[in-house]
Amino acid sequence: MARNDNVLARKLENEHEILDSWISLQLAASTRRADLLKDADLRRESANFLKAFRRGIDSGDLERLDHPEWEPAREILAEVSRSRARVGFTPSDTATFVLSLKQPLFQAIQAEVGRDADALAAQLWAFTVVLDKLALLTTEYYQRGREEIINRQQHELLELSTPVVKLWEGILALPLIGTLDSERTQIVMESLLQQIVETGASIAIIDITGVPTVDTLVAQHLLKTVAAGRLMGADCIISGIRPQIAATIVHLGVDLSSVITKATMADAFALALNRAGMTVQARAKRRRPEADDGTDSDS
Repeated sequence: MARNDNVLARKLENEHEILDSWISLQLAASTRRADLLKDADLRRESANFLKAFRRGIDSGDLERLDHPEWEPAREILAEVSRSRARVGFTPSDTATFVLSLKQPLFQAIQAEVGRDADALAAQLWAFTVVLDKLALLTTEYYQRGREEIINRQQHELLELSTPVVKLWEGILALPLIGTLDSERTQIVMESLLQQIVETGASIAIIDITGVPTVDTLVAQHLLKTVAAGRLMGADCIISGIRPQIAATIVHLGVDLSSVITKATMADAFALALNRAGMTVQARAKRRRPEADDGTDSDS
């Protein structure tokens, strides 16, 4: 049934009655999450959606939700679904926002149609279909919202897992922990290059002690990071080359001959200090002061 014959459109002229009934049902529902959504926000979302829903109904097409007149309703549902995904609603809770509109709408249709069973059944079926479609849309929007949140959290975790540390004036260190992939390598590059620009560092130590395995892809990622650092004017030293990793790199045939490597970060730091024209010396042992009575302190 494509047309609504303006049955509900006529009833929606007094949409505040349907809105009040709908809000009351939502506030009294056992699934109500007052801890996640304030009453005022629920009322605002419900009022906005019902207005947009009426606009879609006025288009006369209940089967094509891609109709331009349904766009406001779709946009509101997208925003409602994303916001509820952010605060912790479940997909079922989100879909219930639309499905709970059935009861007040059906009551309005019944009051308008009266005792005409055939007309009543046709109208109820038509609006059941459109509300179910809108509820399915909320689950799609909800899923997209959750994916956006997860992707953002993963990106933030990657940024936190790649800290660039200033060891000395002109010397940076980038300790890597975990697996290196293309996305993380990009973040590593961006973090390192940004710090090189901000600090004017001439040497960067990339420590891979915490990287569990090194394969051809990881080695290529490291080479790209070293090359990017050189383009910014900083020499890169790779530290944390354990014996098994060295053997793997040789077995894979990866050419790291153009890259300075050290077994530990301490060795890399000592080399970086040397290149910067500095050395680390042990401080001379301080002698114990003599006793006040003039006797030798060692006696």
